[in-house]
Amino acid sequence: MSEVLHRLGSVPVSRFMRDTWQRRPLLIRAAFENFRPPVGRKRLLELARQPEAEVRLIERVEGRWLVSTSPLKRLPSPRRPGWTVLVQGVDLLDEGAHALLGRFRFVPDARLDDLMISYATDGGGVGPHVDSYDVFLLQASGRRRWRFGRQRDLQCVEGAALPTLAHFRPTREFTLEPGDMLYLPPGVAHEGTALGECITYSIGFRAPSYQELLEPFLTDVAAHSVVRGRYRDPGLVASKRPGALPEGMVRQLHTVLAARRPGPADTARFLLSYLSEPKAQVVFERPSRSLRIVDFANRARRHGIVLDRRTRFLYRGRAIGINGECMTVPAWMRRPLRGLADRRSLAAAELSEPILGQLHAWYRAGWLHVDD
Repeated sequence: MSEVLHRLGSVPVSRFMRDTWQRRPLLIRAAFENFRPPVGRKRLLELARQPEAEVRLIERVEGRWLVSTSPLKRLPSPRRPGWTVLVQGVDLLDEGAHALLGRFRFVPDARLDDLMISYATDGGGVGPHVDSYDVFLLQASGRRRWRFGRQRDLQCVEGAALPTLAHFRPTREFTLEPGDMLYLPPGVAHEGTALGECITYSIGFRAPSYQELLEPFLTDVAAHSVVRGRYRDPGLVASKRPGALPEGMVRQLHTVLAARRPGPADTARFLLSYLSEPKAQVVFERPSRSLRIVDFANRARRHGIVLDRRTRFLYRGRAIGINGECMTVPAWMRRPLRGLADRRSLAAAELSEPILGQLHAWYRAGWLHVDD
């Protein structure tokens, strides 16, 4: 696992989190000195053609935005100006990109979303817009001009293929060189324009709205609740207004249903499941020749194990959430599993006989591998 960043250029991560995170934009010159991007143009365009890749091609033609989504049948020539290809979740497709994303784990995994990479020809971009999440914009190659600022008017151009701002009023402007990075908190209007051919890495962090969490949360609470009994109304008086909803029914059902109030344990269980759910396009590859548990245990004791780069793993108290599944684990299993979640690997010496049974099940599902 890659070493987590302790400094962003000249700024200690601890100071950045205290003074900047979720508060204000920050330009970080030489955030990565002598930066060697793990994914260049050739590799990125190869990944863009993979069937599991989530890709958008954005072109500006005669003042109109044209958007094509994966699977893409073609890509314009790099010699043609004004187009951008965006590949989402490159960390799920490439080990080097996954390692780079791991360097940003000074923010909890529950917030870490993905690494998106954009390749653009001269003048390419996606127009002025606002994101609802935190993002680090790391310049991998070439140069890109960023204009940004806070503004109240977030009205978008009506009928446009992209949610571009109708009245963009930037207050600051920077040009990023390779290795430079710009941090933007949610809600900052911004626009990036390629100055020649360039590649930009976007390290994004999820910040879901309360509204989008409400429905799956209530569904999860209902799935884990038992409310006994059935509605009864003995002594019901013959109705003169059969279309009216009876007030007694409202009171009785409200009293019973409202008594099942979700608590912190319900919220934690839901978040462990919801926030560890892999992206929709993720398909885990089961081993072509699955090892029997005895052979798996022997190899794991020699080499250790490592999580698949697509696996999402969180923990809290007695519970863990892995790839959308929440489970309570016994006390003896918590320490090694927390180590696995934090480091994304376990050394051979950390593998006891009892835990290998659980790890073998995850190995067969493609969630982890023997660290050969």
